[in-house]
Amino acid sequence: MANLKDIRTRISSVKSTMQITNAMKMVSAAKLKKAQEAIESMRPYAEKLNELLVSLNQGVDSDVAGAYAETRPVKKALVVLITSNRGLCGALNSNAIKEAKKLLDEYKSAGIDAEVLTIGKRGYDAMKKEYPVVDNRSDVYEKNLSYEKIISIAEKIMQQFVNNKYDKVVLVYNEFINPGLQRPVSETFLPIEKQEEQSGADFIDYIFEPSQEEIVRELIPKSLKTKFYRAMREAWASEHGARMTAMHKATDNAKEMVEELTLQYNKARQAVITGEILEIVSGAEALKNQG
Repeated sequence: MANLKDIRTRISSVKSTMQITNAMKMVSAAKLKKAQEAIESMRPYAEKLNELLVSLNQGVDSDVAGAYAETRPVKKALVVLITSNRGLCGALNSNAIKEAKKLLDEYKSAGIDAEVLTIGKRGYDAMKKEYPVVDNRSDVYEKNLSYEKIISIAEKIMQQFVNNKYDKVVLVYNEFINPGLQRPVSETFLPIEKQEEQSGADFIDYIFEPSQEEIVRELIPKSLKTKFYRAMREAWASEHGARMTAMHKATDNAKEMVEELTLQYNKARQAVITGEILEIVSGAEALKNQG
């Protein structure tokens, strides 16, 4: 059995760790509240914008969407992997990394040349030794998810697709479901996937000013930028939700360990006291016998 000093040291160490994990949980909970409100308020806008674009795109010439909708044989692809800069958030980053690696391996098996653009240090560290990483943009997290930097990344990718550098662009990130659940997803960013017109769908006759074609051309870049920004917001909320959950579990585990160590300490202390009493009684009996 460990001596009392060792047990006391372990109890003190675990309590210090518990204070740290509890503080991190509280910080993540505060950040999660803002991030969750941001993504929940953005989703209706992004979905309505996409719905409007699909509705407007029906009935116009197929070339109106322009270069962003151009479907060509995929010879070179870009995978945009969105992770966090910091760890201590459970399996969040590893799940997204696994999803990206699976996709890249599929491209390799199909003879498609694929590159990776990472957003977040965790993804970069995991991918740089195995796959061709063209750029790492961890700096977007420096100012609490800078909108300007995120949009500049989206614009650069869109331009590269238009210039035929890539034939397909896929976003890999964690979708925020709730603080305890985040789901890794991969979705096509470019080219724009044509959605089939739903049979029996309600048709609304709009009056367009300017023309329907001009509105579609104007909305497509805006829709793509919004889609990219939404993916970043989903990953941002997922990170804080996963970290809050992980730190909550770590704090609970630390509490259980303190309780177990305290029980172990009390048993050891009781054994020491019992031993001392036996020594005293034995000494007293020996003195008595001598007398």
